[in-house]
Amino acid sequence: MTTIAELPPGFADKVLSAQSTFRSVMDAMARPGSVQRIAPVLAAPGLMMRGTAAIALTLFDHDTPLWLDALMSGSPDVLKWLKFHTGASVIQDPSVASFALIADGATLPSLERFALGSNEYPDRSTTLILQADSLDAGAAFELRGPGIDGATILQAMIRPADLFERLRLNEALFPRGIDVVLVADDAVVAIPRTTRIANKGS
Repeated sequence: MTTIAELPPGFADKVLSAQSTFRSVMDAMARPGSVQRIAPVLAAPGLMMRGTAAIALTLFDHDTPLWLDALMSGSPDVLKWLKFHTGASVIQDPSVASFALIADGATLPSLERFALGSNEYPDRSTTLILQADSLDAGAAFELRGPGIDGATILQAMIRPADLFERLRLNEALFPRGIDVVLVADDAVVAIPRTTRIANKGS
């Protein structure tokens, strides 16, 4: 059993690394489909990628209701690390989660199960942090929307394979909806609710 002293450390420089990570995530949101690099943590627990850990250290705190998929929630090391470094409350009901950490996208629940926000408070929705195998190789996705000059191509190896089809629910829900941050090691790509997939290549 991992003790507190044995938990992987967080940032080497907490303030500067958190500021850098926050800027990278905001840049990713402002330029959907673009690959941004974030300040990785020194080490991450178990199934959690270094980029995911950096985002957690930057965006989560004791007021953050957090939902974990089965792989994440089944890892004592992940649970201890999150509690020690962020204080975030791990909850069982995804419909009230501010963030959801997804290690295995193949088991991603229906997006309707997460918080979708309201017309008055569209920001009260769940942001999915979804780990991917690659953000520079794999299937090609043509994306359009605010922050994209015409169209951009994202190559990624992601699960579920139909993620972008599932995200079409955002079109009917806007301004409500789900935002997604894809993570592959220290690379991140944001897919805000305003982003649309034009087509998918091979």
